[in-house]
Amino acid sequence: MAIFDDEPKKKARPHEIGQDLSLLSVGELSERIGILRDEIARLEAELTAKDNTKSAAEALFRRG
Repeated sequence: MAIFDDEPKKKARPHEIGQDLSLLSVGELSERIGILRDEIARLEAELTAKDNTKSAAEALFRRG
């Protein structure tokens, strides 16, 4: 907590692939795992959407 209200609050650094994890607490590691799992789910959803679009386009052009 900041001693004075006008002091900027410390921001949590985003996770960086390959960074040293030895300085993180168990709670911080668990939080990062959750964040990364959410990001994986988001990436997989986008991949599925793009695959569906690609399949629809391929089906459209195969009709002829």
